[in-house]
Amino acid sequence: MVRNHFPYGRLVFFATGNLHKFNEARRVLAEFNIATAMIKIKISEIQDDDIENVANVSATESARRSHLPVIVEDAGLFIEVLNGFPGPYSKYVHHTIGMEGILTLLKNRQNRKACFKSAVAFNDAERAAKCFVGVVEGKITEEIRGTGSFGFDPIFEPKEKPGKTFGEMTVEEKNSISHRFRALRDFAEWYKKTYV
Repeated sequence: MVRNHFPYGRLVFFATGNLHKFNEARRVLAEFNIATAMIKIKISEIQDDDIENVANVSATESARRSHLPVIVEDAGLFIEVLNGFPGPYSKYVHHTIGMEGILTLLKNRQNRKACFKSAVAFNDAERAAKCFVGVVEGKITEEIRGTGSFGFDPIFEPKEKPGKTFGEMTVEEKNSISHRFRALRDFAEWYKKTYV
């Protein structure tokens, strides 16, 4: 066990430029009494079919450049009938064809199963990154519903709370079941046992 390995205690730095993502993470980690600060670091994000690899490499580079204990999160929407597309390329796909493009690709498709996957990687600049993965199963709706949250949330309906998309939920509702919550929860439990 490496308790008090660095002086930040219950403070973790989240390397991201996405304020929505940071605010979700901050709320989740606050439940575990872990404070979170947002830092922006320019890094070269690798292209890889595995979001865990993307998160691990990003966390390692962010920690090396900042000399701080850093978490990085990478997430993707994986659609069964599209062989996992857009997956790790969700951000690019959202910016290019958007939610409407995904709905067009699924037009007249009966199978609308999908899952969101989140990989949260931690690195303290001294050892290999450690990664935590969260998954939430659900389906792609036939129309855009809701204006809350971000990304593909308004077309994703989680299996555990049918009838509502992530985009129609409050932050608290989404955080209670989301892929990001699950990955951050596992990280927080490990972090408190290891460093605090």
